[in-house]
Amino acid sequence: MFEVYITKAAKYLPNEAVSNDEMEAYLGLINDTASKARRIILRNNKITSRYYAVDKTGKSTHSNAELTRNAILPLFDENFTPQDLEVLSCGTSTPDIFLPSHAAMVHGLLKNKSVELNSSTGVCCAGMNSLKFGFLSVRSGNSNNAICTGSEKVSTWLNAQKYNHEAENLKNLEEQPIIAFKKDFLRWMLSDGAGAFLLENKPRGPISLKIEWMEAFSYAYELETCMYAGGDKLENGEIKGWSDYAPEQWLNESVFSIKQDVKLLDEFILSKGAESMKDAMDKNNIKSEDITYFIPHVSSNFFVEGLKKGLTEKGIGMSDDKWFMNLSRVGNVGSASIYLALEELMNSGNLKKGDHILLSVPESGRFSFAYAYLTVC
Repeated sequence: MFEVYITKAAKYLPNEAVSNDEMEAYLGLINDTASKARRIILRNNKITSRYYAVDKTGKSTHSNAELTRNAILPLFDENFTPQDLEVLSCGTSTPDIFLPSHAAMVHGLLKNKSVELNSSTGVCCAGMNSLKFGFLSVRSGNSNNAICTGSEKVSTWLNAQKYNHEAENLKNLEEQPIIAFKKDFLRWMLSDGAGAFLLENKPRGPISLKIEWMEAFSYAYELETCMYAGGDKLENGEIKGWSDYAPEQWLNESVFSIKQDVKLLDEFILSKGAESMKDAMDKNNIKSEDITYFIPHVSSNFFVEGLKKGLTEKGIGMSDDKWFMNLSRVGNVGSASIYLALEELMNSGNLKKGDHILLSVPESGRFSFAYAYLTVC
């Protein structure tokens, strides 16, 4: 077995930062009406700026594949060229198309040479799953290196035009043309961007991060679906997929929109997060005092105090000075968020050899959690 190191990290955030007051200029007004939920949601998540790969007319400036390619390019230099790449592993919740895979579309833009591809789907854990594929490939000796990515291009999914047909249909049914909170909620939570890591079997440069271990947990066997797209949730908790709906329902009911069961989220995301993190740390004999930096991906600052409380109750609480987050500045970029946070810390100049970093990523899709433990060397 070989050691695995993150030797370089890079990111790509499209266009200029978008403030809270500018969001509806980019995403549009549903039924020409300002959202009543927007200010409440933004006050709770405490995100003050984010990035969109669209202009103010809603026209795309980048595809998801282009965002990912742009994050990858800074990883190349005279010591590691595109021709040296062996594995490309890409995770996303929001691919540009169903088929071919997201990784194949990114590889098509790189135009380098034949490589092994892996595409990870899901919600926020898709980025960690792509990292684990690269980690296991290098660790096993299957490859000498891998580039792993997390990316999202969600702005076009959240555009008001995608919901206006449903609002119009509600009016025709003599109902209030107000989109359900489970859909409107996420319009003020999510944003675009991409991050990328270069993994190698030897450290390189002034700072490398050795991946000591990675762990992942799923609670889908006992919990209902919480965050979903391309279908809708029935009264019995089951999901009905888009292909079982008539085409007119796709528009009338915004079947392809991203939705979240907020009650389920509140009930389980923190408790299962604390439980799984405790299990991961116990399995690998890690204690809170071993950790120099804790990087949690949280969708909203609303959950931070609850997470701190839950970790403390499990005996794995950490002091505030160990927490590292950039949610307020870059937004919730789903599977890319953990890449963006670690990239910022890795390139901050604050890391010292021997420091330990714990990455924590929850996914509310059907409650999955992923962790990685890193040593600065």
